[in-house]
Amino acid sequence: MNFSQYTTKTIDEVFNDLKTSENGLSENEAENRLKTYGPNEIKAKETGLFHIFLRQLKSPFFYLLLIAGLIAFFIGEKTNCLIILLFIIVNISLGFFQEAKAQKAVALLKKYIPSKTRILRDGQEKLIDKSHLVPGDIIFLEIGNIAPADLRITDTENLLVDESVLTGESAAVSKNKNPLKEETKEIFKAENIIFTGTSVVSGKVKGIVISTARNTVLGEITKLVSTIKKESVYEKDLMRFSKMVLKIIVSTIIIVFALNLLVRGTTNLFNFLIFSITLIVSIIPEALPVVVTICLSKGALNLAKKQVIIKRLSAIEDLGDIEILCTDKTGTLTEGKMELEEIFSPDKEKCLLYSLLSSSYAKEQIETSLSPFDFAALKKSPADIQRHLQNFKLLSEITFDSIRMMNSVLIEDKAGKKFLIAKGAPEIILKLSSLPSAENIKKIEEEIKEQGKQGKRVLALGFKELNKIEYTEDDENNLSFLGYITYSDPLKKTSKEAIRLAKILGVRIKVISGDAPEVAGHVAQKLDLISDPEQVILGETLEFLPELEFEKACEEFSVFARVSPMTKYKIVKKLQEKYEVGFLGEGINDTPALKVANFSIVVDSAADISKEVSDVILLKKDLKVIVDGIESGRNIFSNINKYIKCTVSSNFGNFYSIAAISLFIPYLPMLPIQILLVNLLSDFPLIAIASDRVDPEELKKPKMYQLKNFVPLITSLALVSTVFDFIFFGIFHKVDPSLLRTLWFIESILTEIMLIFSVRSAHFFAKARKPSWGLVLVSFMAIFITIGLPFTLIGQEFFSFVMPPLYSLMIVLGLIFCYLILSEIAKLIFFKRFWHNHEFKK
Repeated sequence: MNFSQYTTKTIDEVFNDLKTSENGLSENEAENRLKTYGPNEIKAKETGLFHIFLRQLKSPFFYLLLIAGLIAFFIGEKTNCLIILLFIIVNISLGFFQEAKAQKAVALLKKYIPSKTRILRDGQEKLIDKSHLVPGDIIFLEIGNIAPADLRITDTENLLVDESVLTGESAAVSKNKNPLKEETKEIFKAENIIFTGTSVVSGKVKGIVISTARNTVLGEITKLVSTIKKESVYEKDLMRFSKMVLKIIVSTIIIVFALNLLVRGTTNLFNFLIFSITLIVSIIPEALPVVVTICLSKGALNLAKKQVIIKRLSAIEDLGDIEILCTDKTGTLTEGKMELEEIFSPDKEKCLLYSLLSSSYAKEQIETSLSPFDFAALKKSPADIQRHLQNFKLLSEITFDSIRMMNSVLIEDKAGKKFLIAKGAPEIILKLSSLPSAENIKKIEEEIKEQGKQGKRVLALGFKELNKIEYTEDDENNLSFLGYITYSDPLKKTSKEAIRLAKILGVRIKVISGDAPEVAGHVAQKLDLISDPEQVILGETLEFLPELEFEKACEEFSVFARVSPMTKYKIVKKLQEKYEVGFLGEGINDTPALKVANFSIVVDSAADISKEVSDVILLKKDLKVIVDGIESGRNIFSNINKYIKCTVSSNFGNFYSIAAISLFIPYLPMLPIQILLVNLLSDFPLIAIASDRVDPEELKKPKMYQLKNFVPLITSLALVSTVFDFIFFGIFHKVDPSLLRTLWFIESILTEIMLIFSVRSAHFFAKARKPSWGLVLVSFMAIFITIGLPFTLIGQEFFSFVMPPLYSLMIVLGLIFCYLILSEIAKLIFFKRFWHNHEFKK
């Protein structure tokens, strides 16, 4: 459908054109239209199994093996060619099945994220899934909602819409219901149309759905563009690291190949070419994508079980990077289930009645739409007060605003008497009210402050007669102060444990709240976040601080009260200059801070626009699940690094020693198929490291354990590996080539497995945390196959191994033990001397 045709039509004409009415569609008609128009979904191009398979063919590992296989085929080495083909199939299969499993995990995670919108059907308001919207539906949107379809506006209230997703203009635009004089196809001129994907930043709107799914303006645009994958910082680092390793390898092998030509000429040129390509393959950490995928998909599903939904798998690593977590208080540290404690007013019944009249109950009578405060008031209301609500009519409203910290309504009773009710933060309502004396105001303020010190939430009410049908903020003055109501919100049972775990992980929790300082301070002290409830800073105090003092306050204070959206943004922005900052929010007022944070977290009930910019959605609002997620992210980050440290240091050591020794002996020190087998067998324990346990120190200071900081350790371990390869060659260089290759095969795999158990911890390996059973089991299987294969017919026929003498095998095992001890010494020296003096430790 073309939106332009509806810009000049009256509302009645739109109703007639779409065959609908002010009562909305009937359910039967809606079902029929859903069959005609299909689900209201703009699906991006999904990654199918075929595309996942094709991705496996794009790796440098595949190309190098394929070249080696083709060369083997053309020089008549058909057995080698078949074995190389087998290795290609095994590695592609590993990558394919793990990526397919991860894709399935992502699809499963999406099912956790509900997407509802409020509509009118058969004259009844109800919540439905956005995918069930059809043209002709009547829909309601309010502040924070993202339009799920293209709408022709039928009614508005203080409406401003952010259309930047379509126009690129950041300034919100005003919309109205009036038909245009001339038809327009320009988005920014369509003042009576709301487009899919745009968000309501102020007020409310009612409209008729004119287009859904790919028939919307956003749907048309989506057809022309492909989705962009957001990469984590760690993913980019891995890509840079992989490219660097590949450059080093290729340049080295070219030099070795050239030297071989100088030393030997063109004798066995093709065999050496296959050997060179296979040697390159042996050092590429081709299991890295598999390790990363296993870690991320397993981590995402584990978090999903805890009701933490990761929108992109790579975000798990970013979650682990968080050093400061900024969060609100209500529903995160506390239950968010308000209980009405006491009403302080000369007329308590009137105060309670007016509190309910200023809630969403007055206009919707849908209990699920009530705020926790309104729901608590409704629960405590006697039946006669609830019946009395029917005698009033809502005329207009200015909704709650986190900057104004209040809302107001214009109500009319059966006698036609109109009056304005304002409800909000006590200090705001008091400023707008007329009280007999300053002493009276001071007394009320002291009483409210005392309630705050006890952890009570306080809402005040004021009212006045107002003979209008509509009103503005200018009318919210000279109110009669009616009183205030206190509410209690108990702490979550998990909050104290979450704070304790956060301290262990080295994550600083900062509470940024819209509550009174007394309430925020009381809760923070009970959770041992601060020692004194007075250690709270007000948002208005922060706003007037010079830049240096503002920075200092952001660092020093853990609790911020009465904070505006812009100040939240400034706090997060300032902290980001030194730290990785996570931010937990839910309202539209949190959107600026969510956008700027390194990692953004929202709850399921958050505004649509907040969900859109988030990395994680919590189905259960609980600080503990976030802190658990940070721990999980750090575990994953650490285990991926373990794989890289181990495989790079071991592979580089073997790579340089085999390449160098090949220049001094008249035969290849290891056959290409043997090198590939070493690669495959050593990869299985390395893949199992994805589920390994992690040292507490790594969980506390993840930045210290970034890969770039381990270059000296990787270099020294690679040197140890090379030295032992030369020692091995010095001992066995006179034996038969087949025996040397067999023993070197055993030595290569066993030294790499020993290295896994060394580098997995900064401590002496025998005193480190116990490895996971999966790692132990797979390692023993690899050791058993490595030692046993040369004694089998398959090992001798297909891989050209020979049965090693017992004394030779004992010498190799002795060398491996010495290698483990020397590697441990190099590692411990690194952590004791170099590590402690390194600049990033300061």
